[in-house]
Amino acid sequence: MTEQQVGIEVLLVEDDPGDVLMTREAFAEHKVANRLSVVSDGVSAMEFLRREGDHAEAPRPDLVLLDLNLPRMDGREVLALVKEDPVLKHIPVVVLTTSEAEEDVLRSYALHANAYVTKPVDFERFIDVVQQIDDFFLSVVRLPRH
Repeated sequence: MTEQQVGIEVLLVEDDPGDVLMTREAFAEHKVANRLSVVSDGVSAMEFLRREGDHAEAPRPDLVLLDLNLPRMDGREVLALVKEDPVLKHIPVVVLTTSEAEEDVLRSYALHANAYVTKPVDFERFIDVVQQIDDFFLSVVRLPRH
């Protein structure tokens, strides 16, 4: 069994408790061994990724699911910092947001997002989308080793 079949480390950067719950539900329903860590703002996301402060022992994520509209530091800023950092830039970042604005799509890709996904409002569709992202990064994509 390969490392990716066993599961990957996923960091969810999301401030909406309902979306966090639905993402956890999607992972649980899918019965995948991925480990999901959650932070609720951009500053905490960067501390987690850089293993600073309360996150000194944080696992290095294989994938980041990033909301754009976050408190303390917005997701666009997080994306820019991650992709500028020589240690972090190889981590795939999927923007998972409610924004359908073309400006946000273009800017996210300009900042080197690996994918841009608009969150469905329907619960079942949301679960399906999260599971598809999970499937893609677990079974199709080869992720870099840490």
